[in-house]
Amino acid sequence: MAINPNFHAPEREHWNVPALAEGIRRGDRSALARGITLVESDLSTDQGAAAELLTKLQPEPSDQPSSFRLGITGNPGAGKSTLIEALGTHWSEAGHRVAVLAIDPSSSQHHGSILGDKTRMEMLGKATGAFIRPSPSAGALGGIHSQTSEVIQLFEAAGFSRIVIETVGVGQNETAIQGVVDFTLLVALPGAGDEVQGLKRGVMEAADLIWVNKADGAHKAAAEQAAGQLRQALGLFNRADDQHVEVLVGSALDQASLTPLWDALDRGLRWGWASDRTVERRRAQKRTHMTRRIQAGLWSEALDQGQSVLAELEEKVANGELSPTEGALEFLRHLSAKHR
Repeated sequence: MAINPNFHAPEREHWNVPALAEGIRRGDRSALARGITLVESDLSTDQGAAAELLTKLQPEPSDQPSSFRLGITGNPGAGKSTLIEALGTHWSEAGHRVAVLAIDPSSSQHHGSILGDKTRMEMLGKATGAFIRPSPSAGALGGIHSQTSEVIQLFEAAGFSRIVIETVGVGQNETAIQGVVDFTLLVALPGAGDEVQGLKRGVMEAADLIWVNKADGAHKAAAEQAAGQLRQALGLFNRADDQHVEVLVGSALDQASLTPLWDALDRGLRWGWASDRTVERRRAQKRTHMTRRIQAGLWSEALDQGQSVLAELEEKVANGELSPTEGALEFLRHLSAKHR
């Protein structure tokens, strides 16, 4: 029984894409929020409007990026949100417009998310020129969601020069962040086993800078020890770009200890621009993003054309009549036959 049987949800408004694009370019926060809702939508009826909006907001080709895209990853409880608030406030006070996309894990059963990161950045949320958007991962793997690149495009169209992407925080498989940002900061905890992750070539290889957080009080010695172990772990493999990855120690609640972090991020920003790494990385990201969108579209088209066949094959696989490999091959043969 419905909580209120007399309640009827209002119909979704018709998307006025030109007005939405104009509002986003003006920096209208309401228009930006609606635009993000549109590009994050998985409704087939919204796909055309989302594509039109992104086309209207396509930036002009430029040799010099107008923004710095920072990815922040790390285990749950590492203090990512607190650090982002400190960083965002620092940038905001320096005159930058700061946008944060905080990815929250979605329930595998109900597909919902708590979306609580914004409440942990209350001070930054009140800052002039700052915008925080919590978004569900919607089942995507790698710590971000599948429309992260599109949201970044809207942030930049709205005039934000500092963009922070906070990953879900599920562990060492959060390497997808490299596909959408210019620079990745890994937040580690003292005594939490993060130094061991360095031996596993996971998220450590995605990091451009490592920050051992919560290094205050009784945890300071443990943080210094963890930093030493992380430095040793970094020496066990060579990065493709030969970049030296710094390991810094401090606390997001201690302004004095944050100064080396601000300086390191500024060096990373300037190095990325001066070396053309940022430009080349963004070019590669665009190619990869297009390929992934094609793959997603092909899968969606395959489901539309073969839903009944797929359901039949899934039942046979579940009953043990076919192996998963045989079922997959049979489905692909069905699709191939339809397109001959």
